[in-house]
Amino acid sequence: MAKGSDPNGWSRARGLVVKTLVLIGGAFLLKRLTKSTTRWDHAKIVARSLSGEKFSREQASRDPDNYFNFRILTCPATEMVDGSKVLYFEQAFWRTPQKPFRQRFLMVKPCPKDLKCDVEDIAEPLTTLYLNRCERGKRCLYEGSTPPGGFPNSWNGATHFTSELMVLKNNEIHTWDRGYDDEGNQVWGVKEGPYEFKPAPASSFNGMFSPLNFPLSQPLEKKIEGSFVLQE
Repeated sequence: MAKGSDPNGWSRARGLVVKTLVLIGGAFLLKRLTKSTTRWDHAKIVARSLSGEKFSREQASRDPDNYFNFRILTCPATEMVDGSKVLYFEQAFWRTPQKPFRQRFLMVKPCPKDLKCDVEDIAEPLTTLYLNRCERGKRCLYEGSTPPGGFPNSWNGATHFTSELMVLKNNEIHTWDRGYDDEGNQVWGVKEGPYEFKPAPASSFNGMFSPLNFPLSQPLEKKIEGSFVLQE
């Protein structure tokens, strides 16, 4: 051993290095674990949860008098320059998936900070649906509804309609749309509760996410309509 060397000093130095590395690693891990969810994170969660092929088969089997077995399909269409996700949506009876009776595009993006919300989804004409993150312990991730009074609608004698949406943790979604006349009578939509759409097996819709697989019954420029909003 060289004259003047201090083995205890080297041991202390090595110990100091190890402690420093542990502290740095712990701080990095803590930062990762405590990282707050951004508005864009919420947008991605909502877009991912809405995507895929889903059916109301189980609900229709339980209560065939009030619910149909509908099939809905939502898939990525494009991404805007600001990062907003555009999804293609269609709804049809399960026996005739090639004949959708409802088609639209949804745009999922964070809404302006002054609106105090996380995500804005484009959907029904001139419609805004406010979603809040579900309370801890509930099955859902997000839930919400249109503002009081809903939005204008003239189908089947209605003057306005309301819409509710719940996004669950297993990619299941619940939707409930109802139309009302001037006197507050419900004139369309199921009365018993929301439709429950559960994901189909992945194998049943592989290859369907190409926009070329979706024949649109109306020009594209007529399909960008309305909005949903996810509120903080």
